[in-house]
Amino acid sequence: MHFNLADQYHHRESIVHGLNPRVKVLGVVLYIFAVGLLPEGEWLGFLLYFLFLIISYQLSGLEFFFVLRRSLIALPFLLAAFAIPFTTPGDEWMKLPIIGWTITETGAIRFASIVIRAWLAVQAAVVLISTTRIPDLFWSLSALGMPSILVSTINFMYRYLFVLADEVLRMLRARSARSPRLPHKPKPPVLWEGRVAGSMVGSLFIRSIERSERVYSAMLSRGFDGRVLVKRKFKMKQTDWIIMVAVIAFVFMSQGLIHLR
Repeated sequence: MHFNLADQYHHRESIVHGLNPRVKVLGVVLYIFAVGLLPEGEWLGFLLYFLFLIISYQLSGLEFFFVLRRSLIALPFLLAAFAIPFTTPGDEWMKLPIIGWTITETGAIRFASIVIRAWLAVQAAVVLISTTRIPDLFWSLSALGMPSILVSTINFMYRYLFVLADEVLRMLRARSARSPRLPHKPKPPVLWEGRVAGSMVGSLFIRSIERSERVYSAMLSRGFDGRVLVKRKFKMKQTDWIIMVAVIAFVFMSQGLIHLR
């Protein structure tokens, strides 16, 4: 295996690491919903929820730049909102000098709010993944009532993601061995490279289906009934109840204050 995409857990001895996974999942879901409900341009509210994240960093023993570096994965998805500052009606705020596009004040506020919401939500998810082992996370999803078929699908998708990445690496190596670039030879045309890439994608799809059928047959022969079995079971402790009540109280009180202000 050349790709290990399953090592996201950041081992520490902290309060957050020791919490029941159900408490952490519920807390993150509530946090993300609360951030999504913040009005556009509610900068004080965004700052308040960011300070909540800072406290979670301290309680989990995670460095700020560690979480920040992992949260940068959300940046490519923000390109979908790139046109909002230019297409939203409103008063002119700024005009780009060369291309002449106009940025409206309403559009800039909406775009900034979307960016901040996404950034805060991804950071909360990073804290969850970094402080919770994957088997414990899937157990908590099942214990919270998520359908078993959905939990199993996410579980196997995560477990076999690195297998597909390794398969892609072998296919790229085979392509390089069959089409070496010799010196003083012209580069292959773009259409030829595109046709080869398309064939590789189709071959990877067929191999993935065949592998999934073999894995499923092997699982059925070993008594698989659709449930994700784990060795460790968690019970709610006093600390878990205190943290859960504190998170719920923070979310409801902050939302009430922000919407009444």
